[in-house]
Amino acid sequence: MSSKTIVGALAVLGVVAGALPANAHHAFSAEFDAAKPVTVKGVVTKFELVNPHSWLYLDVTGPDGKVTNWGFEFGAPFSLKEKGVTKKTLAVGTEITISGYKSKSGQNYGYAVESTFADGRTVKTGGAQDAPTVQPATN
Repeated sequence: MSSKTIVGALAVLGVVAGALPANAHHAFSAEFDAAKPVTVKGVVTKFELVNPHSWLYLDVTGPDGKVTNWGFEFGAPFSLKEKGVTKKTLAVGTEITISGYKSKSGQNYGYAVESTFADGRTVKTGGAQDAPTVQPATN
């Protein structure tokens, strides 16, 4: 095999490999803490349907009356749409309860395992393959 053929084959292989999707870009355990379950109820302030992970932001009122904004990582837009989760179902002002896990940083964001709508419907909204599957405990 000539060196031109080898170089050409490697170039084609590089182009093909670069075009393939990168499915495992990060793991649940890299950013979120499975030992810190959290359940919060709040009002949607923003919903970003973006790949590879969507994000939901909500205002949560604490027992002291103080309002804090939380962000939760959701799954990919296509999988959410298949479950009936859209910008319409999570419009600004929508009340929702999120059960998931806090960030390792301790900041007000986390990973959403399940989301419960005001009508009682519960949907698995997370998409991480290595996220815990048990229902988190309430804070």
